[in-house]
Amino acid sequence: MSLKQKVGMGVVTATLGLSLTFGGVFAYFSDSETSSNSFQAGTLDLSINPNVIVDVKDLKPGDFIEKNFTLENKGSLDIAKVALETSYEVTDAKKNNDGEDLGDHIIVKFLVNDGKPSNPNDDHEILWETKLSQLKTMKPEDVATSLERHNLIDGIKSGETDYLHVLFSFEDNEQDQNKFQGDSLQLNWTFHAEQTPGTDKVKL
Repeated sequence: MSLKQKVGMGVVTATLGLSLTFGGVFAYFSDSETSSNSFQAGTLDLSINPNVIVDVKDLKPGDFIEKNFTLENKGSLDIAKVALETSYEVTDAKKNNDGEDLGDHIIVKFLVNDGKPSNPNDDHEILWETKLSQLKTMKPEDVATSLERHNLIDGIKSGETDYLHVLFSFEDNEQDQNKFQGDSLQLNWTFHAEQTPGTDKVKL
């Protein structure tokens, strides 16, 4: 998945002309200056890698998979925060889930983020853990607040990169979960980049 949120680009030109004409027979010197002002909007450009969250088959209760996301700010503006929106669809293969949500059994664990890619030797400290179904009900801005609070994503300066380390697990609740055999869940994560507050630009 690749999210690119761009602020439109525009140029505004302002021209001021002032002329004064005096009556009479005398000559006079005059001068005029044109003030041209250009306003160009910056861009917010958040690049996500990989664009496939999880593509795993034959999951069983107790299985887990770790995913590393690279978040790169390719725009000209700093990103103040990254909001995460969760949506998913469950395919009930045998039509026997009786209204039970497979998302209640998928646990999302956000791992410690030290500002660099994860590797197998990391201690995988869990900073925030929640069910996928709970993430789905959260507003993106609330998820952004949680990510900031746990020092997972706290903004990305222009040209810089941040990382998000996540562990997905199919919870083994030690109960009969046979109803989910053959089912599938299509998860979509949308990352929303938000700009920093407006500032008073210093006159050059």
